[in-house]
Amino acid sequence: MTFKIALIRGRYDPHGGAERFVQNAVEALAEQGAKLTIITRNWPSNSNSTVNPNVAPLVVDPFYVGSLWRDRSFAGAACAAVERGNFDLVQSHERIACCDVYRAGDGVHAEWLIQRKRIQSPAKQFGVRLNPHHRYLLNAERELFGNSRLKAVICNSRMVKDEILRHFGTPEHKLIVILNGVDGEKFHPRLRDEHRNKTRKALRIAESAPVFLFVGSGFERKGLIAFLMSLAELPDNCRGIVVGKDKHMMAFEAFADELGLSDRVHFSGGVLDVRPFYAAADVFVLPTLYDPFPNACLEAMACGLPVVTSHKCGAAELIEDGANGYVCDALDTPRIAEAMQSTAGRATEMGPAARLSVEPLTPQNMAGQYLALYRVLLAPT
Repeated sequence: MTFKIALIRGRYDPHGGAERFVQNAVEALAEQGAKLTIITRNWPSNSNSTVNPNVAPLVVDPFYVGSLWRDRSFAGAACAAVERGNFDLVQSHERIACCDVYRAGDGVHAEWLIQRKRIQSPAKQFGVRLNPHHRYLLNAERELFGNSRLKAVICNSRMVKDEILRHFGTPEHKLIVILNGVDGEKFHPRLRDEHRNKTRKALRIAESAPVFLFVGSGFERKGLIAFLMSLAELPDNCRGIVVGKDKHMMAFEAFADELGLSDRVHFSGGVLDVRPFYAAADVFVLPTLYDPFPNACLEAMACGLPVVTSHKCGAAELIEDGANGYVCDALDTPRIAEAMQSTAGRATEMGPAARLSVEPLTPQNMAGQYLALYRVLLAPT
């Protein structure tokens, strides 16, 4: 049976983990015979999925000014496109109520705001409460999870499932945990043979130096400040690499300089291929304030890197302290620094264990779980 499925994703950023997930997911689903229409504001012409005959991007891009108008106008245009279409299932990756299946890849906005308070002054917290865009997102979440049309919510971690239960009381039978998949051939320890030496040489990093890698855009949420503060507590021979982009990049670079890290940390910006940096590193570190399930953690583990992350990271569910990494509080920089140093000293032992932890999480297995869910949802009643 061939399913006609609409996937809604507002924006596409080749540097973003969510967008990489969407592209990987549609390609894996299309390989198994599903017909997919991607309802989006934009989809790159060089995307591999656009040449797949089973995938058809449908661009809807209404005029907007500001983030609130952007999200509201896209929601209206996407729902209008759904009404015109003839889909067996509509799956949204945005907080839009006109869907049968919602993938909660961005987690729970209400929970993110709670975690964000940990680093905000009272004045900033008050500003967030008054911000109309945050109010819109909170209302959109309530409308989405309370909509009778909603048949299933795909949670990419047990953490997200528990948050939806706690915040919205959604019936548990609707909450389906399907972990992200990672291409274990594309992300593999053998990348070190090809990239490690030349990447370190390009960054002027000694072959013997312990290297800690941070990958993620949106540095406040991803925990870059904690990463830099923890790195500053380590011996001078330790080096850091920061891959990702942020509109306040210069401020973070200045903060690194204030910590005395100007010669010890390299900011690469956003890159299309992060694999050379995985190959150059010894330990992956993501002390995120809140991240439902970052693909970067999976990619790093597939490349044989042990991971130091936080309790509010969905990928922490894959981490066994002392075996393939460590899980710390996002703001406990002394503990993060201790975990970084301990992991670097045992990276050759912990790296293979990290790789083994993610080997079952293939894109094909993920797509199979999606299709199994669709068959259940589409079965005659």
